[in-house]
Amino acid sequence: MTATDPALTAIADGWCALSLLHGRIEAHIERALQAGHGLSVREFSLLDVLSRQHDGPGGRLQMKQVADAVVLSQSATTRLVTRLEERGLLARYLCPTDRRGIYTDVTPAGSDLLAAARPTNNTALREALDLAARDPQLAPLVTAVEQIRRPVAA
Repeated sequence: MTATDPALTAIADGWCALSLLHGRIEAHIERALQAGHGLSVREFSLLDVLSRQHDGPGGRLQMKQVADAVVLSQSATTRLVTRLEERGLLARYLCPTDRRGIYTDVTPAGSDLLAAARPTNNTALREALDLAARDPQLAPLVTAVEQIRRPVAA
């Protein structure tokens, strides 16, 4: 394959379209969350991921797992956790079975803010997808996103 190979060009065009769709969705949700709740998309994502933890086996996430879930580096995730902790939305504590491990939990204030912000996030996501669906380049990607995790008909 060469750099001008049509297959590579098609792949690059597809990647650009996917990147464009992601950027548009994230920017739309960011504006809505900031305006309505003073949260960034990353902050919302972090609260959402941490709110899904449980005390059962494998239910507590270590910082690397949290970083992977919110698609940030470990250092960026730690800074984000610190900011939300300073706002009273998260609390850190030592792992009871491994004193080197640190866990993070959503505080009641964080849970309340997340509950208030979730409908805003969902509405903004729907709006962003509807807008993107009008663009012929992005419409197939919107369809693909909408079909992910859709229940399979029996």
